Amino acid sequence: MENFIFYNPTKIIFGKGVISQIGTETSKIARKVLILYGMGSIKQNGIYDSVCMSLNESNITYIEVSGIKPNPIISKVREAIKSAKEQNVEAIIAIGGGSVIDAAGFYYDGDPWDFIQDLSRVPPKALPIITVLTISATSSEMNRGAVILNEEIDMKIAFYSDYTFPKISFLDPEFQYSLPKKQIAFGAVDIITHVLEFYFDGTKNTEFQDYFAESIIKTVIKNTEILLENPKDYEARAQFTWMGTIALSGINAAGRNFGDWATHRIGHAISAMYDTAHGETLSIVLPAWMRYCLKTDINKFYRFGHEIFSIKAIDREEVGIRGIQALKDWFRKIGVSTSLVDSGIRIYDIPKIAVNPSIRYPLGKLRVLEQTDVENILRLTNY
Repeated sequence: MENFIFYNPTKIIFGKGVISQIGTETSKIARKVLILYGMGSIKQNGIYDSVCMSLNESNITYIEVSGIKPNPIISKVREAIKSAKEQNVEAIIAIGGGSVIDAAGFYYDGDPWDFIQDLSRVPPKALPIITVLTISATSSEMNRGAVILNEEIDMKIAFYSDYTFPKISFLDPEFQYSLPKKQIAFGAVDIITHVLEFYFDGTKNTEFQDYFAESIIKTVIKNTEILLENPKDYEARAQFTWMGTIALSGINAAGRNFGDWATHRIGHAISAMYDTAHGETLSIVLPAWMRYCLKTDINKFYRFGHEIFSIKAIDREEVGIRGIQALKDWFRKIGVSTSLVDSGIRIYDIPKIAVNPSIRYPLGKLRVLEQTDVENILRLTNY
């Protein structure tokens, strides 16, 4: 177990009807805000009206920027920052999932892409961010990271700052009742992958963290299957929502080696080039990466197969292999792709994916990867 500092200042307000408190809570921080949201579904399901009603009751004025895409693009970030500066807002309310929350920004005189690709240039302050979660997947509602796509150069990367933790996040599980089943499945894949990025980062003696990680994964698997049958099962939705938030909040990372992140970075390259949904890129890459790295840490892969899928065999490597296959089969069961070809990406595009600037070599912690390794992993996705 490694030394660590755990810090997470986000206030979580969780449960049915909590959005009525957003006006009161916001008034403690700001009197004028920028509302960010996606493609307009929040105006159809009533979430937008609920937020605005509460803000109006507390005399909070607001402007809005909409049209944030699932893979948030830098041009839209620039538009939002421009509007926020022109209107002199004092805080940001992001209504949506990780893509909307990640698109928030303000304090920088130059192009925001400068500090996104160079963390040494991240401004030492940020506007307060308040989130209203409508999709559980990224944990952006309770972490300091963001992922942005520069559509001009097909590059998708993450940046981090302690100043970008949301101040308050409102989590009402009922706000996710109307999500399409595909979004539920993608969210499940993202949550599980976040957990496994730390689980498989090579850190030794992480007994508590391993049990904690395994409990998150098993809870997600169980409740995803319930939600795909009944999206309005509140208890299953509440469990799923909280697991999504906890998975990348920093708690699971404590004592580990900062995570592997090879799967995510390869996935970002695929998203950047093909605008593929983030969850789908992970369901394609993760099982292949696991199979490629299996022999690097046989004991941890054995534990994964045994604890998550109750696989029993004398040979530890066999348990690991069967555990990886069980995860891949489960991804297929919930309706997500595990193959580049099945997602419409051609085999001869693999070298182009491997050199995409989103990846940034050397890559990974459990096993350090170079371009040839990534090409081999991507070829494994089709088996």
